[in-house]
Amino acid sequence: MNDLLRNVLEAHGGLARWNTFSTVRVQIVTGGGLWALKGLTQDPAPRQMTVSLQEEFAFVTPFGQANWRTNFRPERLAIETLDGDVVRELKNPRTSFYGHTMNAPWDPLHRAYFNGYAMWTYLTTPFFMGLPGFEVREIDPITEGREVWRGMRARFPSQYASHSEEQDFYFGSDFLVRRHDYHVDIAGSFLTAQYVDQIAEAQSLKMPTRRRAYIRGPDLKPVRDLLMVAIDLSDFCFT
Repeated sequence: MNDLLRNVLEAHGGLARWNTFSTVRVQIVTGGGLWALKGLTQDPAPRQMTVSLQEEFAFVTPFGQANWRTNFRPERLAIETLDGDVVRELKNPRTSFYGHTMNAPWDPLHRAYFNGYAMWTYLTTPFFMGLPGFEVREIDPITEGREVWRGMRARFPSQYASHSEEQDFYFGSDFLVRRHDYHVDIAGSFLTAQYVDQIAEAQSLKMPTRRRAYIRGPDLKPVRDLLMVAIDLSDFCFT
């Protein structure tokens, strides 16, 4: 583990504290332009998101109907009732995105897959970088306003689903996360700069409560007029 990652993990509450929990549940409200681009209606109602902290799976409730939820794992995606009865199912879901461009339409299973892996990544940042198989190295810093944010690149093992194999994270002088850059491989690999802020403490762990993802230009700068995804998070509960 490099020194930057060690300091980052400690600033967010420490890996030892993180490892005392197995899941986190949080309320999310989402918005942004991506959903209309994908032909989906964005419902502003709050939802409950639950993810595992030590392996990649996730649930969101409700989804589609009041008594439905998603059940996400990298190799399988399902929409099911709260009793566990399968409504729709997709095995090897990543293959359903072959040939997709940024404006290719999505059905509810596509959205559920995107939601599952994306929220797992966000809610386990930066602690997933300490899991077996992840490769992490420091990269060049970036300047935002009057601040210099140190950078770290994480390479995801092949068994994990996420936006892209390599993703970049930037941290302030306090070692708390400020920005997350990636390209969305399942949607034409468009470049994204996601800003995270309003960090709150929950059970001695520090978590961002606001995320705003913008189209990113080749110069690493966001296009502020192109807000793709907005996520507000609250009521974190680690168990």
